[in-house]
Amino acid sequence: MTFLGIDLGTSAVKAVLLDAGGAVLAQAQAPLDLSRPRPMWSEQDPAAWWRATGAAVAGLGPARAAVRGIGLSGQMHGAVLLDAADRVLRPAILWNDGRSHAECAALDPAARRIAGNRAMPGFTAPKLAWVRTHEPAVCAATRRVLLPKDWLRLGMTGEAVSEMSDAAGTLWLDVAARAWSAEMLALCGLAPSHMPRLVEGSAVSATLRADVARDWGLPPGIPVAGGAGDNAAGAVGIGCIAPGQGFVSLGTSGVVFVADAAPLPDPDRTVHAFCHALPGRWHRMAVILSAASALGWAARALGAADEAALLAEVEAAGAAAANRVTFLPYLSGERTPHDDPAAAGVWFGMDGATTRADLARAVLEGVAFALADGLDALEARGGRIAAPSVIGGGARSALWGRILATALGRDLAFRAGAEIGPALGAARLAMLACGAAEAEVCTEPPVARLQPPEPALAEGLARRRAVFRALYPALKSRFAESAT
Repeated sequence: MTFLGIDLGTSAVKAVLLDAGGAVLAQAQAPLDLSRPRPMWSEQDPAAWWRATGAAVAGLGPARAAVRGIGLSGQMHGAVLLDAADRVLRPAILWNDGRSHAECAALDPAARRIAGNRAMPGFTAPKLAWVRTHEPAVCAATRRVLLPKDWLRLGMTGEAVSEMSDAAGTLWLDVAARAWSAEMLALCGLAPSHMPRLVEGSAVSATLRADVARDWGLPPGIPVAGGAGDNAAGAVGIGCIAPGQGFVSLGTSGVVFVADAAPLPDPDRTVHAFCHALPGRWHRMAVILSAASALGWAARALGAADEAALLAEVEAAGAAAANRVTFLPYLSGERTPHDDPAAAGVWFGMDGATTRADLARAVLEGVAFALADGLDALEARGGRIAAPSVIGGGARSALWGRILATALGRDLAFRAGAEIGPALGAARLAMLACGAAEAEVCTEPPVARLQPPEPALAEGLARRRAVFRALYPALKSRFAESAT
């Protein structure tokens, strides 16, 4: 008996198989491409998601034939628009798309009051407001709006279903009541009939269609759990479900996450207050839009073979690298704490002696500084988050872990299997949907290493963080001018 977790990310679809005891049996992934047809736009073709999902599942090997439950996780906030026959009307508009910044002003008062969150361009509701204004024919033909992982579910099961954690990121959910808000939907020209039905993430949402099961080499009729948005799924995978528990995610985007017993909205600080993937629980997040993706961009821009080669070069250069250079990682705009889709990436402080290693180390530090800004925003409303775990692909880098622990000023727990992230949480939600006990499934993986702040790094990082924090206010108006 095995359980399948599928995570529809931005750069890849990842799949993982767990045995009945929760141990990882197999992992596979298939890459995805991102389209940026205009400045601040970010889109993907849902058909590519389907092809990549099939490839990732096939990559798990023969053990997938014993799957007894499936959980779904995915990139949040994306808008998949479907007509009356559930045909995709346009490319999906993604979480890191900034085109709808002008539409946010009209939605913001109601979003704060009902959803408990500030209206920001990355969320789903402003995207539909943009479509209503700029693509009226598409809007008129739209009969259903789905989030990315829920579009996968529709193809897998024939059922249109979402769950609370992902739905909270649309701004159409009354987060405290865990129900769609007719008022918020009406502001975007929509009604509850446009929305999928809602379940909790650990509940059965539907069952796998026989034709999909045959194509993917899975048993037919197996239950598909509600699942979760990627960060809530990552929290389940790391055992971050009790109030006060937290983690830092170094994925395509970066997140500081803390679990809560009740909704704690804080829109003034651009903190996201969402439902957790488990019933009766909520969470808050500070989100930066470029984390591990900034390192990947730097590797390409600087002509390195890949991210690993660039990290090795920084390691070889030692701590002297980036002794002047500071980097703003706003390659897709920024959310917490700036809420600025026009913000842009900057290397500052270069001179004739600056090396590729200097520039790369500055990228690692800039992401750490941005996450430190997010941690400050979260802790301004809640208590101190002690020894958060670290998840995501960036968790593989010991160097980045040392920089991050020092910039955040606290111990970081690197746990076994932390790089698997949301796919692991999705598989755990499948186990819960099939009747497993939460106390047995949602445990914290063992700590592989505990990274404390390093005093030798602290002085230099503090000096460069002061420069980092001064740069955005100095450049804000220039960012806006250059984006027009």
